[in-house]
Amino acid sequence: MKISIITICFNSAQYLEQTIRSVTGQTYAGREYIIIDGGSTDGTIDIIRKYEDKIDKWISEPDHGIADAMNKGLAMASGDYVIFIHSDDYFVDSTSLEKAVGEIDGSCDMYIFQVISKFNDHDSLSKNNDFGILTNLKMGSCHQGHLVKRSLFDKNGFFDPKFKICMDYDFVLRSYRNGAKALSVDLPISVMRMTGISSRIDRAGLCERFSEEKMVHLKNCTSATMHLFYAFYWFCYPLYWRIKLSMDNIL
Repeated sequence: MKISIITICFNSAQYLEQTIRSVTGQTYAGREYIIIDGGSTDGTIDIIRKYEDKIDKWISEPDHGIADAMNKGLAMASGDYVIFIHSDDYFVDSTSLEKAVGEIDGSCDMYIFQVISKFNDHDSLSKNNDFGILTNLKMGSCHQGHLVKRSLFDKNGFFDPKFKICMDYDFVLRSYRNGAKALSVDLPISVMRMTGISSRIDRAGLCERFSEEKMVHLKNCTSATMHLFYAFYWFCYPLYWRIKLSMDNIL
């Protein structure tokens, strides 16, 4: 079984070397490593070239955002399954991929593993929910833990470039609505630094994320009843967060 590991980066010299070393140090041999750089100017390219003999494919050119860069990686991927480990992320240890592949029996389109979220010196274990009714509302997992059949992208389409944050949720919801099967596995395989825009919990960050989540819901809405449900949800959900963050003295 061949696994394509794709890293998206742009001016990522601070963390990229750890990401590359965590990927190239995996004990699982049946892998290919692809790096898509957005035209970095901060030394990122020097780091990529340092490990060029261990990277199967890489490009550096301007793109139209994260989703566009991820789609470039998918177009280059030849593995049976794909996982995105971006420049803020890394595998838990050298056996992570080998352990993950050991859990794959081929019966599902997506295997959802646990991800360790790292914020300063505090680590927490992410949720990794199966597909189900709650998928209609929230992502329920982190893409750094998703091992996805390459063929699922051919069936359901690539990532939508109009999303800056929620392109992964849009793909997950689209796949769920189209009958894809997913299985959660209680095994942490990767670490996600809480440095990206989707990790922000300030007012501006939450507003941007909520706006895109709402766009995902409306894009994948299939009935008048669902439209009414989402209208009620989006009336209540921001109020909940406003109260929660006010109590936490964040807003």
